[in-house]
Amino acid sequence: MSPTTDDNPDLVKESLLYKEFLAEREEILRHKWIESEKAGHDVGFEKALLDWIIKHRSSWRDKRHREAMA
Repeated sequence: MSPTTDDNPDLVKESLLYKEFLAEREEILRHKWIESEKAGHDVGFEKALLDWIIKHRSSWRDKRHREAMA
């Protein structure tokens, strides 16, 4: 029988997918902070998320992929 995430919670934390999620979340939060500073108020996570996806996600992923291959 193969291990499940219930049997080994560290399995999830060590997965590449989870690490990519955390890195992407960090970038979104950084973008939220920058955009909130520009606006002079908290723009909110959802607005920052959508803005980051539209403007930055593709190039951010390409850069991470290139760095991983180097």
